[in-house]
Amino acid sequence: MITLPEVLLLGTLLFCISVAGIFLNRKNVLILLMCIELMLLSVNINFIAFSHFLGDIHGQVFVFFILTVAAAESAIGLAILVVMFRNQDTINVDELNSMKG
Repeated sequence: MITLPEVLLLGTLLFCISVAGIFLNRKNVLILLMCIELMLLSVNINFIAFSHFLGDIHGQVFVFFILTVAAAESAIGLAILVVMFRNQDTINVDELNSMKG
């Protein structure tokens, strides 16, 4: 039987890995989007763990809304990434300076 602290430790570990991925790799937009998705999934794990161990379904329902927003964020982020790659032939964050005024 898996206990609540073990699941929360897993969620915390995934969240810390995603934050470290964002701070360590600021060059590739695709990896930044993947780190943001991992961050949202680690939060979802915590919501599901609390929902299961407290016997309340509201946390699991909230996860569906988060997954919907995450899917929309991924679709829009990847679409922007494809357009930027077509225009500038790179996905390096340092070289994407077309938004500067």
